[in-house]
Amino acid sequence: MRTVLVAMPFLGVDRPSIQLGLLKAIGEAHGFPVGTLHANLDLAARTGVDFYRSVADARGPLLGDWLFAPAAFGAAAPDPQGRLLDAIGITGERRERLLRARDEDVPALLDDLVAGHPWDRVEVAGFSCTFQQTTASIALARRLKAAHPGLVTLFGGAGFDDEMGLELLRRVEAIDLIVSGEADTAFPAVLRALRDGVDPAAVPGVARRVRASDVPKMIGREASGLVRTAAAPAHRDLDDLPPPDYREYFARAERLGLLAPAERREVWLPFESSRGCWWGAKHHCTFCGLNATTMSYRSKSAARVLAELDTLARRHRTLRFEAVDNILDMRHLTELFPALADGRHDYEFFYEVKANLTGEQLRTLARGGVTRLQPGLESLSSHVLGLMDKGVRAAQNVNLLRWAGYYGIDVAWSILWGFPGETAEDYAGQAALVPHLTHLQPPADSGRIWLERFSPLFRTVQKRSPEQSYRYVYPPDLDLDRLAYFFDDESGDALPDAAYAPLTAALDDWSAAWSREPRPALTYRAAAGALQIRDTRHPGGAGTYTFDGPIAEVYLSCVDRPTGVAAIRRRLGRPGLVDEVLAEFARRGLVFLDGSLAVALAVPEVPGR
Repeated sequence: MRTVLVAMPFLGVDRPSIQLGLLKAIGEAHGFPVGTLHANLDLAARTGVDFYRSVADARGPLLGDWLFAPAAFGAAAPDPQGRLLDAIGITGERRERLLRARDEDVPALLDDLVAGHPWDRVEVAGFSCTFQQTTASIALARRLKAAHPGLVTLFGGAGFDDEMGLELLRRVEAIDLIVSGEADTAFPAVLRALRDGVDPAAVPGVARRVRASDVPKMIGREASGLVRTAAAPAHRDLDDLPPPDYREYFARAERLGLLAPAERREVWLPFESSRGCWWGAKHHCTFCGLNATTMSYRSKSAARVLAELDTLARRHRTLRFEAVDNILDMRHLTELFPALADGRHDYEFFYEVKANLTGEQLRTLARGGVTRLQPGLESLSSHVLGLMDKGVRAAQNVNLLRWAGYYGIDVAWSILWGFPGETAEDYAGQAALVPHLTHLQPPADSGRIWLERFSPLFRTVQKRSPEQSYRYVYPPDLDLDRLAYFFDDESGDALPDAAYAPLTAALDDWSAAWSREPRPALTYRAAAGALQIRDTRHPGGAGTYTFDGPIAEVYLSCVDRPTGVAAIRRRLGRPGLVDEVLAEFARRGLVFLDGSLAVALAVPEVPGR
């Protein structure tokens, strides 16, 4: 079974698809010839990378899916006039450019993709769909089915989990088969079934529409017109999966002029060292819709990760790696990263982590090559973090920012709001805290949460509706409540936008301060019972504090990590003094008091500790 796996727009152009790379390797390990086609690169080359990124990187309305809707649904597409652009306030040159992309660039892209590949020698076309890839994939599948009726189209990815995929399969003729959930086992099983003339819908996790030849009471047949088999348990042993194969991405990007050969070393290669979420398996963060059907946590061994990194580095000539893991396996702190540091591997890593890492753990990550983290901070209010079920306190979030900055690790984070049960005081408190944090890395953005399918909030809100742009993308015969991933909370009990205005203003000031040179600093030096704190956070008010004796001891008691105030009282034996000193440190913005916890805000002035 000759198969081609396709990544359509609007997958980002700066790195290959791990879904395609891994499934190609899996298919070939089972004896099937599998090619990949990063067709997203073709559109980026046609429209220009800047325009492409402006759509691919946009968070909000489904502009990418809207651009491909007419090609996907023909006359049934609901918005030929461009009413979505009016609804979201896009006017002028931007509006004209989007319309031109929809009406000219997209049809030309599809023409080239159909004509430029030997599809007559392909038996299966597979499409991996995450967010804003669905209509583009349907559009190409529709063209391919018209030109090659015998071609089987197979769809999967996060956009096809559970009833989202079933609704699309039910209504879209260009889709023959879908895989819901992980495809490591299902993908080669589907190819084997098609080769052997066996019903692929008998494969766990696979569905198709009912055919006239189906027995009326066939097991697995649904009244909705689908035949499907329940998914198998998630793949447990990740060590037996092959390394992904990204060769086609690099060859195509270079041929299209999007990547010079010398720029390969700048590409962050996706790799996987674990799946699922060990925290979510115990406490599902209330707003998170990830790991829809596969929350159970599984991890590769350190030896297996090291071997895969070496293979990918040799094959693709880059030493930068971006983990697609939802959360770091804490075991890797004692096995993988020490081995990376001791083995003198000059790799560079991005990872997602839980925010309760200590300074020593961040040091281990930095020594092992981690230069970028996404810790899921989300808030500087312990009350709001509790509403999220994050399992951390605001003091821990601040502490991570301190030590990540000290060890030179870039932190990607945001502040979210809009949670049931939050109060205006939660955001007033954060607004008051922010001016004391300008020596730390600010959030990249902030805003109201989206309601995501599969999240605990999705199940508990009183009233919701699909995010408004879906109605401009999908024909009216598709049930948006079934196929949408993003929803609007219409319960009416959220705080007004004005409640967040002081925090928004404080965050703007923080970003402005961080962008100035030299950046604000709050550092300390300590020796022989004396403490010096250098403070340049406030223009015109730079200075140095000098403390000694019990006052210095109070501060140094909470420089490593958030420490219980009661523990500091017991240690020093002078509870009245401790409370008085901590209150004064907090007033000066030198310590953050978070309920019963205290954490120093200064970081060591001497590097490399």
